[in-house]
Amino acid sequence: ILGEWAPGGAAAPQRGEIPVREHRAIIDEVRLAAGEKLLAGTVTDVLRLACLLSDGDVSLSTPTRFRSLSRRSRRGLLAALDAVIADQPAKLGDVAAHREAWKRLGERLHPHEFPQWEHAATVFEVARGERRARSFMSRFETLLAVDDVLGAAQLLRAAPGLLFRSLDRLLRTATTDAEQEAVLAAVESTIGVVSARVILSVREHVDNRDGVAQRVFANRLGRGRVQPDGREPIDASVLDRLRVLLDVELKRRLPAPARLVIDPDAVDIALPLGGKAISGGLGVLPRGSVSPVYGERLRFFVYWREQSAPTDFDLSALLLDQDYELDGWLSYTNLTSVGGVHSGDITAAPDGASEFIELDLDKVVAHAIVPQVNVYSGEGFDEVAESFFGFMLRDGDQRGLPYEPRTVRMKSDLRGAGRVALPLVFFRAPSGEWRVKWLHLNLRGKPVFNAVENNEVSASALARAVIDRRYLTLAYLARLMAEEVTLWDGRSFDEPVMFIGLTRPEGLPEGSQVFTPENLSDLIPA
Repeated sequence: ILGEWAPGGAAAPQRGEIPVREHRAIIDEVRLAAGEKLLAGTVTDVLRLACLLSDGDVSLSTPTRFRSLSRRSRRGLLAALDAVIADQPAKLGDVAAHREAWKRLGERLHPHEFPQWEHAATVFEVARGERRARSFMSRFETLLAVDDVLGAAQLLRAAPGLLFRSLDRLLRTATTDAEQEAVLAAVESTIGVVSARVILSVREHVDNRDGVAQRVFANRLGRGRVQPDGREPIDASVLDRLRVLLDVELKRRLPAPARLVIDPDAVDIALPLGGKAISGGLGVLPRGSVSPVYGERLRFFVYWREQSAPTDFDLSALLLDQDYELDGWLSYTNLTSVGGVHSGDITAAPDGASEFIELDLDKVVAHAIVPQVNVYSGEGFDEVAESFFGFMLRDGDQRGLPYEPRTVRMKSDLRGAGRVALPLVFFRAPSGEWRVKWLHLNLRGKPVFNAVENNEVSASALARAVIDRRYLTLAYLARLMAEEVTLWDGRSFDEPVMFIGLTRPEGLPEGSQVFTPENLSDLIPA
């Protein structure tokens, strides 16, 4: 869609920040065709565009077979490379991360035919090993190896993004007040040019620096893993000063609405900091978002339709106690458990098939419920014609009634390279009420015969780590934007407001701004 729309604005002024690099490549493809200057800011941006021109993987996760390119395209790519290196020669250090791809691309671009762009030629010299280019990270590692925190902080002033991503390590290594002050001074002097998403990510990291025993990691494919937090502590007063610096800068960039109204059910929605879109669907929220669970009966389901081979998806659920130890499960091997029932096993879906699990929340004694979808055999989530997971909430009067679309709270596309999907987790709040928290994670699993009994340790560890992690939410952003926030109770308004909620209410005055899950990323400043 972006590729179809972009030509209309190819020659127009562009926004300064495009958080998703793959989107930048699409826009640059259009600008290249229109003869406009490219927006590439790094050598990797140029490599992504070259992959796009060859119908390859713009995310650079898999190798691209580069095509022979037109002379016009070659000139555009080499001119962009030359401009990047001429402006910041240190960016040659980024070439090593994709050395083999650069070697293969050089065979298609023929940089020797364009001697006017001598800086571009150095990129391929570095890729071939004919020229040495140390990256900022290499120089940073050398300084930290001899505990030169002052030198490392000074070095990273020239790379603010890397400085912010390395803050924890710098502060852990700093052993004197002078070293801590040098790091905080570097933060204060560079924070104005750092992306708001990076600042927010650091702010969330600071909130999880103490009191969280497990760290959770998720790569771009949504594959998650957990490991114990064995890092050295950072002085609490330093973390507090860092919080203040980050909050002041974010408040400066955020709008200051005359009246801010927020739906109480939206205050615990996590900020979409990744820049990339989450799975498509209905009512899908970013990872870490929490919502209340209303209703007596919880039913979740999976639907899939195979592409070309018999495919068996198995819907299952782990039931975990207060210590996140196994308290039971529901699957095709155990159709009933305390408070729950499974619809039964379906082993192929040429015309589409569904499996359901329904639980009576008043009878469930577990502390947490972790739904999962296992690929037992056949095609994976990225290979089937279509697949999605969802859940609905029903009251006692609806027991036994047919499927009601209006009761569906969420329906999310199932995609990813793993063979076990963990869409979300239901858990009891301290008050005893049920909540749902979005995971958007998957496990690698086995090629075939994945079952809930075989992955309960890793699945429960991921669920616990995400539940325990403190995510930045809309409530945090609202406190920065306005000193007084109105919780929406269904009333109408006589004056324009900024409204944040799950859906757009009717009857808002003209001039009101509305933010729902579809455009939450617009709340995050540049």
